[in-house]
Amino acid sequence: MMREFEIERQFNVKIENIRPNRGVYLLKTNKGMKCLKKVNYGTQKLLFVYGAKEHLINNGFPYVDKYCVNIDGNPYALVNEDIYTLSEWISGRECDFKNREDVINASKCLARMHIASKGYEPPENSKLKTDLGRWHHLMEKRVKALDKMRDMGKKKSNKENFDLNYMKVIQFYKDFGKKAIEVLKDSRYDELCDITKHEKGFCHHDFTYHNIVIDDDNNVNVIDFDYCKREIRSYDISSFMIKVLKRSDWNMENARLILDSYNEVSPLKEEEYRVIFAFLLFPQRFWRLANRYYYNEVNWKLNTFNNKLEELISEQEKYIHFIEEFKNTYNQK
Repeated sequence: MMREFEIERQFNVKIENIRPNRGVYLLKTNKGMKCLKKVNYGTQKLLFVYGAKEHLINNGFPYVDKYCVNIDGNPYALVNEDIYTLSEWISGRECDFKNREDVINASKCLARMHIASKGYEPPENSKLKTDLGRWHHLMEKRVKALDKMRDMGKKKSNKENFDLNYMKVIQFYKDFGKKAIEVLKDSRYDELCDITKHEKGFCHHDFTYHNIVIDDDNNVNVIDFDYCKREIRSYDISSFMIKVLKRSDWNMENARLILDSYNEVSPLKEEEYRVIFAFLLFPQRFWRLANRYYYNEVNWKLNTFNNKLEELISEQEKYIHFIEEFKNTYNQK
């Protein structure tokens, strides 16, 4: 009870009802429905995220889960050593990536969010979160890590199905990783980073179905900005594309739909397609799954890891076909 009392005191609300919901708490309060969340990063990063959301709201993009501030004007409560945030609960439904209208609306929403993100000056006591200019290094490092993880698997005396499958397919993904590195080198990535740095824009960095809420008035809202950082918009666009495409058998129509809808709101430059292509080539999902498995980042059951890997492997042919189509459609080499 101590915790609830502290939350009430620091945010100056009365909690009438509290229930867990997907890793957060849904609170019924005297000030409406709120979302209570324990954050696993420090207050300086949180201030960057808070500032980013406030910037969007002030820049004509109010469709975010606005933070409530505490009695001292800070966007968090400190309970013992833990940091909690309280934000507006947006009631609505999750975006459906299999629904054409939803995909169109989410793409346009992403474009509007990117436009509104420009000119963001983080609060002075915040910690700047940025990946600008880092992707050459990140791709190289992650491709190397694939070998390192294969060696970890080789050393195991009792190999799991995951280890055996991983060894069989690592070359496929490494080749795509190397292609991605080449394409990125051959793009105007660094220039685009400079432009973003100058424009002071940012990305959501986790723009996926459960963070896109379509409310009762049919507005598209974006929630959970925990990972937002300075980043070129091609990152958000390509990772959103991958999330939609893997659910639709890598159907080129959907890729076109997303890019066309985005372009309607905020036209992409010719050189951005090259960078999007590099991100589409990079085996991010494969690297991430292996990383979670070999470094025990999540405690899933062993067969969950292997099922996810086999699912990835089963997409290979459709993926190769998609990459060819994308190359021809947007004349990439």
